Amino acid sequence: MDKLLLIDDEADVRYSFQRIFESPSLRVYVASSGEEGLEQIRSVKPDLVLMDIRMAGIGGMATLRQMRELDPKLPVIMMTAYGSTQTVIEAMKLGAYDYLHKPFDVPRLKEVIAAALKASQDMRRVVSYQPLLESEDYDLGIVGRSEAMQNVFKLIGQLAATDATALVTGESGTGKELVARAIYHHSRRSNQPFLAINCAAIPENLLESELFGHEKGAFTGATHQRIGKFEQCHNGTLFLDEIGDMSLPTQTKILRVLQSGTFERVGSSQSFTVNVRVIAATNKPLENAVARREFREDLFFRLNVVRIHLPPLRERRQDIPLLVDYFLKKLSQRTGLGVRSISEAAVQRLEAYAWPGNVRELENALQRAMVVCKSDVILPDDLPQETAASDPRALESKPPELKTSQPGSHPPTSGNPLPTDLDVETLAKLLFQRARNQNQLKILPAVERQLIVQSMLETQGNQVQAAKLLGITRATLRKRIEKFGIRRETSIG
Repeated sequence: MDKLLLIDDEADVRYSFQRIFESPSLRVYVASSGEEGLEQIRSVKPDLVLMDIRMAGIGGMATLRQMRELDPKLPVIMMTAYGSTQTVIEAMKLGAYDYLHKPFDVPRLKEVIAAALKASQDMRRVVSYQPLLESEDYDLGIVGRSEAMQNVFKLIGQLAATDATALVTGESGTGKELVARAIYHHSRRSNQPFLAINCAAIPENLLESELFGHEKGAFTGATHQRIGKFEQCHNGTLFLDEIGDMSLPTQTKILRVLQSGTFERVGSSQSFTVNVRVIAATNKPLENAVARREFREDLFFRLNVVRIHLPPLRERRQDIPLLVDYFLKKLSQRTGLGVRSISEAAVQRLEAYAWPGNVRELENALQRAMVVCKSDVILPDDLPQETAASDPRALESKPPELKTSQPGSHPPTSGNPLPTDLDVETLAKLLFQRARNQNQLKILPAVERQLIVQSMLETQGNQVQAAKLLGITRATLRKRIEKFGIRRETSIG
């Protein structure tokens, strides 16, 4: 349950807030003075504070200074009916999350509170990156033993020790925001704000205002002054998700902030200076957007100081059992459902699926399975039906069956889109062509793993026969099975 603390010397305001916002998911605490509010912060440890700026005793600005000393990550929204531009600037310099004018527009206030609570959760939930899950005492983690994920972990550690701008790339659902938050939580700015904004989810005409703020009357509907994310995030870290969807004019302003740390609010000629670390992410190939002149080349080079590429789940299938174990424990704790394990057959089905939605889709599939599961073990029939279907994208990590001229060889299946006269030489050319178009594809490991998997399928898991098919010893096969994380007692495709 989230905890909100309201500090206001007007009894009517305190009563109205409790009546409007108190709910099973949000507990509202109240204080009538700055002194009482500071005591509540020490005892209650709220997730968010809303505070009037004019109060008897310690004023709102002095109270805000002390709050920042007590807890720099605590979002504080300042409120007043008598605010001035200078007051707003001073409050934001002191680290206020936002600034609202009375009387309130309740729907707008609810939006601001929801956004502030999410920001509070983002700043407090530490994202761990562990090759092995040795601890269960964190809510969020980046999980993987594969070589690709090991490289990601190394880059996170190197980036966390610096203030360098980073670009995180990868398909939707691969965990780009988790990587950004891991960099933040392990950086020198971890005790300062972390804010995330999805550039694709906000209309183009509003994104500039969301990032840089605006003055009252700057455009139709600008009924009050707004503080943008860059000001809110001073000395902290700002995560710009899906930056490839940003318009060229907004890109120009982002470039200026990165180069000089200065910007103007919409409708103002006054410059503001901020110290913000930017981590950007995109699921689009920005190099192609630069070539089409849809993305500024100079901004691309400014963002691409250090790049972390997250591989799609279909390219690191050996991590699926580990992810399954992690999500089952995480979801069980969150939902309270009595599912304790998953059958080997269900794991095989998960490993064979191509996961176009990547890790996010896997988590959703397991959550769905836990809901419909009729016992404490997830079975294949509990999984979403689409996981049983073949996906053409699986071909990116599953090489096709080899055709030889030997008698008794099996012809390609009718669903195989490759030429029917495919031989080893042609296959090699196709694989290298794919490798040139897909930088992350490692040909030998991908082919070797899939040949071992296919040999186990052909022999129903008999390792002696599988080794004979591959032309290697059983001892070598065992080493390869262990290397690629293939379960010996099952045939995994």
